[in-house]
Amino acid sequence: MVFITSNQTAVKVHSNRQGYTRELQVYSRLLQHSVTEVNGISIPTLKAFDDKLKIIEMSVVKPPFILDFGGAYLDSPPPHDPETLKRSMIERKEKFGDQFEMVNHILAELERRYGIYLSDVHPGNIRF
Repeated sequence: MVFITSNQTAVKVHSNRQGYTRELQVYSRLLQHSVTEVNGISIPTLKAFDDKLKIIEMSVVKPPFILDFGGAYLDSPPPHDPETLKRSMIERKEKFGDQFEMVNHILAELERRYGIYLSDVHPGNIRF
């Protein structure tokens, strides 16, 4: 669940610890590297968090943007079998159409430069 605050930030409340931990680790890594965009696509900046309540506060971004790192992996790709990877690529191509190649470049840049592997890739998370 995401709420916009009066501080021009958004607050995301996680229902499970794993998604919260993954997302916080990704935003922490991006903050460590001062990353606010990849290939011209905006990424929210971590502002605050609360481990007990599983809440992350981040800057608000407008399209084009990348959001939702709760399903991301750090430093190694998700443990998917080749058939799942193939199906994911086909679905990604269908969902993004003409922007498919741009999405792949963004994902490759996140992986190569920051060790961030997104597993939940769809137009709600990467919006142009």
